[in-house]
Amino acid sequence: MMEENNGIDCLENASTSEGKPPNPRTPSYMQQCPTSDGVLKPCKKSLVRHPSLVKSKASDIAVENGHAIENHGADFIPIVRSGAWADIGFRTSMEDVYLCVDDFMHDYGLKNFADGPSAFYGVFDGHGGKHAADFACYHLPRFIVEDADFPGEIERVLASAFLQTDTAFAEACALDSALASGTTALAALILGRMLVVANAGDCRAVLCRRGKAIEMSRDHKPICNREKKRIEASGGYVCDGYLNGQLNVARALGDWHVEGMKGADGGSLSAEPELMTANLTEEDEFLIIGCDGLWDVFRSQNAVDFARRRLQEHNDPVMCSKDLVDEALKRKSGDNLAVVVVCFQSHPPPNLVAPRARVQRSFSAEGLRELQSFLDSLGN
Repeated sequence: MMEENNGIDCLENASTSEGKPPNPRTPSYMQQCPTSDGVLKPCKKSLVRHPSLVKSKASDIAVENGHAIENHGADFIPIVRSGAWADIGFRTSMEDVYLCVDDFMHDYGLKNFADGPSAFYGVFDGHGGKHAADFACYHLPRFIVEDADFPGEIERVLASAFLQTDTAFAEACALDSALASGTTALAALILGRMLVVANAGDCRAVLCRRGKAIEMSRDHKPICNREKKRIEASGGYVCDGYLNGQLNVARALGDWHVEGMKGADGGSLSAEPELMTANLTEEDEFLIIGCDGLWDVFRSQNAVDFARRRLQEHNDPVMCSKDLVDEALKRKSGDNLAVVVVCFQSHPPPNLVAPRARVQRSFSAEGLRELQSFLDSLGN
């Protein structure tokens, strides 16, 4: 299922469950939050961070072949084009949701503060139902634009919007227990040349810079050392790779109904996102963001290589998103799939001239590694 972006594109994925989640665009859904006028209002919430919950620069991430973010090309202005595709996959219900807004400031009633694009993209991977994913998809961008500090303090605003969305959903669930569910969330905001990615969970954003994959987010799994330390410091534990023996993610919005995960004084499951920023340059070609169903069968560099070849063929981010989803299904991804591709140039990625190898090979070393990884996954 797919819709090309022409404004605000919040995908209403189909569900085979009996009770269809309420449409977050309806007034009755807005009234789930107990405010005087029935409309959610931003609440200023100070951020008290565990040492692991800190903003990261892109250079802090281990990037293949040592490729790191550099701040050059100051005159470059991105030309934003986006497309998205989603598929229920082999699941019985669809819990992935995406959002594409190529003209964020205009579509949400704000005046653009500078030259260049203002765009917002998000993917939300629900679990235990899609209510939390729908809720976050609708409310997260509104908490951003309603913050008085936006766009001046964009990183603080993004982190605060995640926490406000989480708190608002807790209040909605207190009024209607049928909404109880959770979701991971990843949001990418482009303002001029600046790209800011906020992630809570195991969705992933990967930037293609001249053919090299630069991971703009970390997968928040309970077994990761940084997350495990935070979980244990918060009174939780990790058992067989699961947070408190129940969730396979260390950060998520919602899940207030799960005992021992969250509380008024915090908890082992965090909704605070990890932030990464980069200044886009003329070498930046596109961004891929997707739920974990994609990354279960694609490595970051493999996804960039695959998408780059497709964009060279048709230069269409919508078709590229579909190509990635179709390939993930061929590779037997067992999850729902939602993918967004954002291009930063009007022309397709250029051909890269590689040094001629001394020894002719039928497979490159990288290709052999990817093939071995794929064959290993089939045996699991």
